[in-house]
Amino acid sequence: MSEPAADSLAQLRVDIDRIDASMHALLIERGRIIDRLIAIKARQGGGSAFRPAREAAMMKALAERHEGLLPLDTVESIWRVIIATFTYVQAPYSVHVDVSSGDAAMRDSARFHFGFTVPCVPHMSATGVIGAVEGAAGDLGMFALDGGAAAGAWWMRLTEPAAPKIIARLPFVERPDHPAGLPVFVVAKPLADGGARDVVLEAVTLDRWRGEYPQAIAAVGGEIIGNAADGMGLSLLIARPGQLSEGAGGAALAAAGASDVRSVEIGSHAARFDGSNLRPRRA
Repeated sequence: MSEPAADSLAQLRVDIDRIDASMHALLIERGRIIDRLIAIKARQGGGSAFRPAREAAMMKALAERHEGLLPLDTVESIWRVIIATFTYVQAPYSVHVDVSSGDAAMRDSARFHFGFTVPCVPHMSATGVIGAVEGAAGDLGMFALDGGAAAGAWWMRLTEPAAPKIIARLPFVERPDHPAGLPVFVVAKPLADGGARDVVLEAVTLDRWRGEYPQAIAAVGGEIIGNAADGMGLSLLIARPGQLSEGAGGAALAAAGASDVRSVEIGSHAARFDGSNLRPRRA
């Protein structure tokens, strides 16, 4: 190897070390800001450390501006760990995970989105996760959107005002090759603020199934994402646009012929962001 080439490689390694040190210094600075944030919240009487709307906006912006050789998967996972860990520093919490349909995909999702500092507690059902969150001070719960027929109408456990509510749908940036691409809901005790309301979830009970229901919900911009027997009737989980009036999903079903309709809002989340067409720009 020629002397100029060796000098060039040595300089590049110096630059890499400088950048690494700068990144570490910025993380330390971020920690100092979190210290100040904790102090301010304490003076104001506390408040939830979870800000789902802000997190979703941060991840969308990150994906849209990313460029260069580093895969988006890596960048997204780094930021998720930073966000989740600094949230944990503000107020320690655990993530309760339903592994009844298989351990690997759910643990991949939990570790991708929350890292290894935040404790991960396995459960064998979505209702078990909901019960654990309900009995904890500030924990999160996570389970797959499609838990299969055995999962039952788990969403009915979220209908009481003080019950946990859906606060996020993960991953924030959806794409076919996502390393933690299993669609999951995150639940927490009701948030006073900071929630995302692009999409609202309704638990609806009614008399029986009719073929007109999917089209009726689609007509108002929503979708039926779960259905299960509920006593002598049927229970549906509906996702619909947040700007619609309260109970809009249930009203659409009633207009399609449903009777004995009861609709309760059980949470909300940020709009889904399709990252399948994102291609990192070369720096």
